[in-house]
Amino acid sequence: MKTIILLTGAAGQQFALIELLKAHNPSLSFRCAVTAEELAAIEPEVLHEARLLAFTASVIVPGGILAALGHGAYNFHPGSPQYPGWAPAHFALYDGARTFGATAHVMAERVDSGPIVGVESFIIPDKISVRGLEQIAYVRLAHLFWRMSRDLACNPGPIAELDIAWCGIKSTRQMYRDMCDLPAGINAAELARRIRAFHDDFRGIPLTTSVHGIRFELSTAAAPAPAAPQVVSPPLAAAS
Repeated sequence: MKTIILLTGAAGQQFALIELLKAHNPSLSFRCAVTAEELAAIEPEVLHEARLLAFTASVIVPGGILAALGHGAYNFHPGSPQYPGWAPAHFALYDGARTFGATAHVMAERVDSGPIVGVESFIIPDKISVRGLEQIAYVRLAHLFWRMSRDLACNPGPIAELDIAWCGIKSTRQMYRDMCDLPAGINAAELARRIRAFHDDFRGIPLTTSVHGIRFELSTAAAPAPAAPQVVSPPLAAAS
């Protein structure tokens, strides 16, 4: 194994991953990609002596590239095996899941379907926001990469598979959009679940509803501000 190909969601992620892998195997060379075009530009002779590591990447790797890699491809997914697919933290929060985590798996042509080689799990804190849950998942994903980094950098053979299988429904962008399309007559409990899990402008898909053919979008400022705490001590004492 001569080369590690890093496929990441942002160029800024690559430096730390490269330094970690180089510490275990200084002889490695690296090629980096963020887009499908950058990945497709990597020469076949490089692929033949390479291993691909995808970390929070949205690019779907074509089957031809997966077949051409001499030392396999592994994806680091910011969700537990119970939540394959797109935006897993949102669906876990909507479902009221008690645990969540991060998963490393062999890359296959079908997204989030290859054998699992690493897992990190944690209990979801009560009343956490979806952004907070995603942040914990990414921290655990980074820890999983760190924990597996020596094997990934030094072992040219297949990484040992775990006796853990994917389960649950694989979420998609369309499923996310459907959850953000609030039906007429939605009850208060279901509305609260959807606001908690999907009212997040990070993905650019707002919660919306239609009334008499007019489309309304839930504003990020729509939620009322928390009431100010009552001052039980005398005003002058409270101000001092």
